[in-house]
Amino acid sequence: MNSSKRLEDLEAATRIVGAGRRSEWTGPVVNPPVWRASTHLYENTAALAQGPRTNEDGRFFYGRRGAPTQWALADALTALEPGAAGTVLYPSGVAAIAGVMLTLLRPGDVVLITDNAYDPTRSMGKGLLADMGIEPRFFDPLDLDAYEAAFCDRTRAVLLEAPGSLSMEVCDLPALARIAREKGA
Repeated sequence: MNSSKRLEDLEAATRIVGAGRRSEWTGPVVNPPVWRASTHLYENTAALAQGPRTNEDGRFFYGRRGAPTQWALADALTALEPGAAGTVLYPSGVAAIAGVMLTLLRPGDVVLITDNAYDPTRSMGKGLLADMGIEPRFFDPLDLDAYEAAFCDRTRAVLLEAPGSLSMEVCDLPALARIAREKGA
């Protein structure tokens, strides 16, 4: 790769070849090795006491913030979207959905959730979100009139799966998106 060009200035196919390959993570090999660790060790208790105080990517702190394998993947994904602030990796789809919902929604808000969603997603709506004062409303993604009627002035988000997780039904995404935009969600 031409070192005079910045990674973000290259075409996507070229960016992905070099992205996530920081020498501090790869050492003498091309790709970072797979790190399987949740607990990081310090030389002694004094080093632990003076260790990193922040819980950020790129610094060993505890396994939930990852290791070079995860950091390299996040860097590579971020490099594919010039201008992106960064990439957050989650251990599961439901964790990612919860991260988005908890970022967007506040107590008193309404979220519309397709009734054919993966069961743990439905449980998150009826449990975690409801417990936080966020009202989940389930809708049939094939009934556009009922979907439109489910909106209110407190609707802040729509969560749907296409095709449906349990039924594999295919909804009209452009129509659902149009209604959501018209309703201000």
